[in-house]
Amino acid sequence: MIDRYAVIGNPVAHSKSPQIHTLFAHENGQDIAYGRLLAPLDGFKETVERFRAEGGRGLNVTVPFKEEAYRLATLHSERARAAEAVNTLRFDVDVVFGDNTDGAGLVRDIRDNLGIAIAGRRVLLLGAGGAARGVIAPLLAEGPSELTIANRNIERARMLERHFAPYSGPGVRSSAYDALSGSRFDIVVNATSASLAGALPPLPRGVFAAGSLAYDMMYGTGLTPFLEWARGQGAGLTADGLGMLIEQAAESFFVWRGVRPRTATVFASLRAA
Repeated sequence: MIDRYAVIGNPVAHSKSPQIHTLFAHENGQDIAYGRLLAPLDGFKETVERFRAEGGRGLNVTVPFKEEAYRLATLHSERARAAEAVNTLRFDVDVVFGDNTDGAGLVRDIRDNLGIAIAGRRVLLLGAGGAARGVIAPLLAEGPSELTIANRNIERARMLERHFAPYSGPGVRSSAYDALSGSRFDIVVNATSASLAGALPPLPRGVFAAGSLAYDMMYGTGLTPFLEWARGQGAGLTADGLGMLIEQAAESFFVWRGVRPRTATVFASLRAA
């Protein structure tokens, strides 16, 4: 039987994960089938259990279910425990293994693909949900000079500040959006889902330092609203989340299959498409 995998989320129709994992499987001689699962907002657990009962071997988890996936898993990787959010589920005989490959994907895309060092840089992370939680510890491991988490609900940002204090060399600080006025950052990462709705996080003007990187975890056929705004605000470089998606997918593929795919040809194929 062909091993079945899928991406689960709401929304999920836009996801390029099926194309990515199909290309990975083809290039690495792995016989798998990969699809999409649209889960009701109040029916994540039931959708996962049905997929597993029908023979599914693993899932990628996207918004808004990453924290719920953490609670569903019965065994966690260290990076999933740090994030308290899961984007990769693997179904073993008696175990639901939860991992989080988002941070590894983001760091590899920024550091290796874009060639931008995170060490010593001032980093601003927008959002305090599951997507943000998954990347904080890996970003801190790169040694930025500071990491600021901004969110509409300041208490959620403060909770992350307290949670990640043990992982912090330079220190994590939380902030409301309007309190960022007058601050400058070298790397600004949008971990909110605002771009899916064609919206913007309420950032003040002037947060982009000279030569800064504006990075949106979302991706599309053109610039996301955040990246378009950032370019107009003086960001030196803009990048969407396609590279992160591919790099975290490669890590998920390794968790499932024990093979870590190369990503350059997949990135070129999807970007061309």
